[in-house]
Amino acid sequence: MIVPVNQPLIAKNALKYVKECIKSGWVSSQGKFISSFEESFAKFLQVKFATTTTNGTTALHLALASLNIGSGDEVIVPNLTIISCPLAVLYTGAKPVLVEVEEQTGNIDVSKIESKITKKTKAIMVVHLFGHPADLDPILEIAKKHKIFVIEDAAQAHGATYKGKKVGSIGDVGCFSFYANKIITTGEGGMLTTNNEEIFKRAVLLKDLAHSPKKRFFHHRIGFNFRMTNMQAALGLAQLEQVDKYIEKKRWMADLYNKLLKDNEDLELPIEQDFVRSVFWMYAVKLKGEIKREFLRKKLLDSGIDTRTFFFPLHRQPVLKKNIPFNDEQFPVSDDLATRGFYLPSGLAITKSQIYFVSKTIKKILNDI
Repeated sequence: MIVPVNQPLIAKNALKYVKECIKSGWVSSQGKFISSFEESFAKFLQVKFATTTTNGTTALHLALASLNIGSGDEVIVPNLTIISCPLAVLYTGAKPVLVEVEEQTGNIDVSKIESKITKKTKAIMVVHLFGHPADLDPILEIAKKHKIFVIEDAAQAHGATYKGKKVGSIGDVGCFSFYANKIITTGEGGMLTTNNEEIFKRAVLLKDLAHSPKKRFFHHRIGFNFRMTNMQAALGLAQLEQVDKYIEKKRWMADLYNKLLKDNEDLELPIEQDFVRSVFWMYAVKLKGEIKREFLRKKLLDSGIDTRTFFFPLHRQPVLKKNIPFNDEQFPVSDDLATRGFYLPSGLAITKSQIYFVSKTIKKILNDI
């Protein structure tokens, strides 16, 4: 029996809420669970506004569109992240501009942002990688100086905090994913959050095909169908009720892995900077050398333990090479992390015995190399 890299926990009230939704007949994009989930999520983040979307990628796309970003514009994006981030920029007709990441966390390297800003730059997209918040204060200062927006991709960081504030509530717009491997899941789904009423109203309009507020089925703008279903929101509301317990489970998982693996010289364990509270969405480690990493991953899989590598750096993605001229720019930190990094089984359903088994197996394999 394999130890999965991620397995969700489903809250007890989920079935009750979904049944209620089905019995009511409100199974599409209207119904009480949509508004309840949005209002409860906004309260959880301590933001004024939240609106659901179909997934995290469409939340990013909607955020960009709601900021009126389009053809001819540029958006700063960290080089080590999921392809959703630059694709969302390309969907609008804008250009993603890649910035190197820092070695310790894999988050955007703040010191390298300003050199990439031009007159065309409209926003900085900040990704809180693996649940560890990026250093937002200097990013916000840069954005203010250049009069550009900050979009937080908090897909992996539900409930993580930066200097006491929850990520997704600090920039101009926050974006979340509720995919099955996230701390809160709706199967598929996403959320856009903001404290700006104008941005919020534009997002609500655009995500529902941009129907004219005064005349339905009459359209002045190009809109999208990014609506979450009431059934998904019912599941999300049940999950949100347990979010504090889920976050504590993630932190317990990371603490236990840290204790069991701390003495292994071959592994670099995840850090937690003193100005953040990480939610350790995944327990991400780095091994000394790509050959050792792939050898270890194969041996772990042979032992019934699943793992995942870090994302491929964006400058290595064939689809982006076709759309963005990189001019042979080098990203050595991203390349290094991508060749050495991987994450261990870290799902909310993981057990103490599984963590002990994974840790014991890793130590045995590395000792035998």
